[in-house]
Amino acid sequence: MPLNGDGERRTFRRSGYSSATEAQADLDLLRAFLAVPDADDVGGRQRMGDMLEQVAAKREPLPDLEETRRKFRSGHSLTARTTVGEWLDTWIAGRKIRRSTIDRYKRDIRLHLKPNIGAIRLDRLRVSHLTEMFNAIVERNIEIEEANALRRAAIEELKTLKGRERRRAARAAIAEMSPFRRAVGPTTRKHIRATVRAALNDAIGQELITFNPAAHVELDPVRRAKARVWTAERVEQWKATGERPSPVMVWTPAQTGAFLDAIVGDELYALFHLIAYRGLRRGEACGVRPEDLDLKGRSLAVATQLVDISGVIEENEPKSEAGNRIVALDIDTVRVVKRHIKRQRKAREKAAAAWVDSGRLFTRPDGQWVEPTWLSDYFERLVRRVGLPPIRLHDLRHGAATMALLAGTDKKVVQELLGHSSYSLTANTYTSVLPELAMEAAEATARLVPRRRTKGTAGLTSGSRGANPSKDGAKKDRKKSKKQQVNPAA
Repeated sequence: MPLNGDGERRTFRRSGYSSATEAQADLDLLRAFLAVPDADDVGGRQRMGDMLEQVAAKREPLPDLEETRRKFRSGHSLTARTTVGEWLDTWIAGRKIRRSTIDRYKRDIRLHLKPNIGAIRLDRLRVSHLTEMFNAIVERNIEIEEANALRRAAIEELKTLKGRERRRAARAAIAEMSPFRRAVGPTTRKHIRATVRAALNDAIGQELITFNPAAHVELDPVRRAKARVWTAERVEQWKATGERPSPVMVWTPAQTGAFLDAIVGDELYALFHLIAYRGLRRGEACGVRPEDLDLKGRSLAVATQLVDISGVIEENEPKSEAGNRIVALDIDTVRVVKRHIKRQRKAREKAAAAWVDSGRLFTRPDGQWVEPTWLSDYFERLVRRVGLPPIRLHDLRHGAATMALLAGTDKKVVQELLGHSSYSLTANTYTSVLPELAMEAAEATARLVPRRRTKGTAGLTSGSRGANPSKDGAKKDRKKSKKQQVNPAA
């Protein structure tokens, strides 16, 4: 064994082997460890000696030789036993990315990763550990849903109770129940896997580990909710049951027009008009600055957005590189924006010194910027007041894309309008569009199929209206010839 830091000799002693072969295997492995540093590498030999001394003192099995060689070459400690939790803390502290992404990583680490796998040694983390974690999350989801159902049922029962004492007892029972909680859905589980996978990839880059178990964990596929249009039948069903056919609902053009007509006097009418016509994201609309407008050129530069980061509103860059874009404006939208600017100028003069210069095109009455979360709530209140079937504010953006497709706009152009990072995202998101668009596609397809005029096909309007176009042409020629015989001047 190499000398320790004080120049003293040390030995590696171990007993209890069941056979000479087993003892010889450990001896050979011990010699392999001592051969890792060069003979003249005094510091390296001391590091190896420290590691072996610790293993002997704690009566631990000898570590993996290849893993030790890798740590030795990369300069990492041979004696430290970094846990997953410790590595996650180190990793997140060194990340230089946007704040919103950091916050999402921290949330995944705090709520799911450290409680479930934080105590496991980083170099001992396996696929099975992660699989068990995700299975536990699914099991907790079941408990959450059952608790939510019990609380919901108790609240509904409270509405039917008569008598002060019975109602008081029911309220006390509800207070003792678990509060409503959100289940961890497939999308969130996918985010959790992405977080731990990114952290482990960086651990591989620093030669702490050689294998990323998160890359081999299988999760249930995330199924995007299909957009559904508020047809007359669906509206009637909603009025009768109060249930939405899909989490993602889209208004028809007539419903969108009815909403805008009803709120035309609202101070944020221009903001909602812009989202409905041009499909801006909520944060993008809140973040628009006067200098982003080119009214003569009829365009808007999407260069910033407002985001809610742990309850604090901050200015940030667009969601992705594709989100940083130029959006063309139609004449009506330009007129609406011009009226809004005049209105805002008057509000500023009226507020005088009380005006807060937030530098935004769309503001609250005192000039402060519009918070994205508040805007969503405000939109939903407006929808209820108008009496239209419910949609989310983000669904107003879906409606803009759907109407653009209905108008015949190419999907690539719609992709650029929305700031999607890929064409496939646009195509997959808007596969279910307005019924009128689907009907027109069906009619266009039917017109390509030539059909024979018979009694059985009476009323069909597709194709060339005949099975033999050449015969139809000859028939027209004969009619023309007869007409010329009657009137040669023709």
